[in-house]
Amino acid sequence: MQQTSWILGVLAAALLAVLGVDRLSAAENWPQFRGPTCQGHADDADVPTTWSETENVAWKTAIHGRGWSSPIVWGDQVWLTTATADGKQMFAVCVDRDSGKIVHDLKLFENDKPEEIHELNSYASPTPCIEAGRVYVHFGSYGTACIDTASGKTLWQRRDLPCNHFRGPGSSPMFYGDAILIHYDGYDFQYVVALDKRTGETVWRSDRQIDFGTDNGDFKKAYCTPLLIETNGRKQLISPASKAVVALDPDTGKEIWTVRYSEFSATARPVFGHGLVFVNTGFGKAELWAIRPGGEGDVTETHVAWRVSRQIGSKPSPVLVGDNLYQIHDSGVATALDARTGKEVWTKRLSGQFSASLLASQGNVFLFSQQGPTYVVKAGNAFEQIGENKLDAGCMASPAVAGNALFVRTETHLYRIEKK
Repeated sequence: MQQTSWILGVLAAALLAVLGVDRLSAAENWPQFRGPTCQGHADDADVPTTWSETENVAWKTAIHGRGWSSPIVWGDQVWLTTATADGKQMFAVCVDRDSGKIVHDLKLFENDKPEEIHELNSYASPTPCIEAGRVYVHFGSYGTACIDTASGKTLWQRRDLPCNHFRGPGSSPMFYGDAILIHYDGYDFQYVVALDKRTGETVWRSDRQIDFGTDNGDFKKAYCTPLLIETNGRKQLISPASKAVVALDPDTGKEIWTVRYSEFSATARPVFGHGLVFVNTGFGKAELWAIRPGGEGDVTETHVAWRVSRQIGSKPSPVLVGDNLYQIHDSGVATALDARTGKEVWTKRLSGQFSASLLASQGNVFLFSQQGPTYVVKAGNAFEQIGENKLDAGCMASPAVAGNALFVRTETHLYRIEKK
């Protein structure tokens, strides 16, 4: 009897260990825009491929105001930002990860005369970033704040960084060491800044050295979030702007190399893989460029591996899975491209308009539309749709994944979607 109990105890312990390993294999936190990798991957997460208002929804929480910032997750908290539709009040909202109850609803900034924004934008579009004990929220030139995640107390704030976004803010902050890095590419000022996470003080500022070819500030603006890469032992901050993408030294802000293009209002975050940086050039006649991230100075003529102009959207960031780069046009044409050559692998028209960035998990690609449906497509060399899931409202915000849960922000609610 004692032998049997001992064996059962060992088996139970082994089973718990296996379950623990399975749980820990999926990242428990989603700390910034597009997740831990900054490239939209949740490879180990066992997220659902089917859901609805009544299926696989752990909770659903109404979020007041209007905001397109993506949810971020740390520990038992989910954070996002929102604002009144007129932009006169700006908030940070914290939701309990397990229950969906609102923990903090903090009014951070008030604005007497906010600038006008584009009808597809909001006054709370930049996604915050979070680490243990602190969340950093950003509303463009309207203000940046560091908040204690337990008390909700503001530890520091900056409202003195100038920029007329002209169509509203869009660039999200990102972590680098003891700093957060932020783009300010507006009508009047265009620069990148590093702020000390502990104090909010400026570490460095790098003004754009780009020949925009015009005095019209409308063609100088952009809304991209940069991407940190390391190649040949050197760290580079890939920083798309209007009319060019620039690689900066993340420690100093000094320019390393530049590739010029003709578009403006770039929005999508770059992707890195196969030794190439994939950059969306902007609004209107957007192109997708694959760039070898080396050299110094202007490398436009020497370091562009390939470029594609057909069916390239402006807002959704692509995702790289294996050898294929998946992207979707704002109007709903999905495309898989061979990442090494730019050759089209497949293309498929989907219903709806798209702004949210793509998500990859366990060999599937998730595409969230503005009208409500989310399409789940098998990553591969032939188009294979395995799911179409609809919520009551659509998505402008990109999704987040933590553990095996999918956190989806629609125009009205925040959802935790998870297998039951």
